[in-house]
Amino acid sequence: MTDTRLEPGDAAPEFTLTAADGSSVSLADYRGKRVILYFYPAAMTPGCTKQACDFRDNLAQLTSEGFVVLGVSKDAPAKLAKFVERDALTFPLLSDTSLEVHKAYGAFGLKKLYGKEIEGVLRSTFVLDGDGKVELALYNVKATGHVASLKKKIGLG
Repeated sequence: MTDTRLEPGDAAPEFTLTAADGSSVSLADYRGKRVILYFYPAAMTPGCTKQACDFRDNLAQLTSEGFVVLGVSKDAPAKLAKFVERDALTFPLLSDTSLEVHKAYGAFGLKKLYGKEIEGVLRSTFVLDGDGKVELALYNVKATGHVASLKKKIGLG
C-alpha cells in the first residue's frame, strides 16, 4: 500500500485505461487540455451517482472553459457501461481494476467507514494542466456539492 499524496506542481502519473465503451484512454491523449480526473469508489452507488450526475450537469460549462472530465473507478468496463447508459453520462469513465492508477495518485488507502479503519478507494479529484502537471489535488472529498466547490477553486464559481 502506498501513502503517496500528489501536490500541486507534481507530474501527474501517466496511464492508459479501458473506458466504458471498450476503448483505450491515455492521459497523454489530453496534452494541451486541462483535465479534471476524479476517483470514486463504485459505479451506481448513491454518492457516486450523485457526483457523476453533477459532473454531467456541469460538463458544458467545464468543456467551454477548456476542461476535460475523466472518472476512474475499480469497476469493470461492463459495469461502467451500464452506469453510463443508466445515467446518460457524457464523459469517459475509466476502469482501473488493478488499482494501479488509484495508488499512483494516492486515491487508495486507509479510510474510516462506520468508525472502522479499512483500506479502500479515497474519493479524490485532481486538476491537471495542459502539460500534465497537478494544479489541484483534493483528497477525501464529499460526493454532494463537490462539483460546485471544485468550480469555485478553479475560478468558475
